[in-house]
Amino acid sequence: MARIAGINLPNEKHIWVALTSIFGIGPSRANKICSDSGVNRTTKVKDLKDQDLEVLRNFVEKYQIEGDLRRENSINIKRLMDIGSYRGIRHRKSLPLRGQRTKNNSRTRKGPKKVMKARS
Repeated sequence: MARIAGINLPNEKHIWVALTSIFGIGPSRANKICSDSGVNRTTKVKDLKDQDLEVLRNFVEKYQIEGDLRRENSINIKRLMDIGSYRGIRHRKSLPLRGQRTKNNSRTRKGPKKVMKARS
């Protein structure tokens, strides 16, 4: 099993698809890594040679991925909450922050419906 950036890549997938299992690497970046490193993008992970893996590791190292990227994202969100910006307040209240309506939708952000008590 190939291991890049602390992530075990699935053996049965093409290398460009397997690279997308690393946080911070999407399809376009995975294809760019494959083309820059000279590794055929349709090669299965189990068929990669050790030298190919080493070349891929070196190219992946150039990008901010996994823990560093997650930490930066959380710091950015915390900064928005600390300065009290609109987006920070929406983060704090766990509501959508990009202008979506909340009357009927946004169940993903708001969670399950809260049952209202009947007035007597």
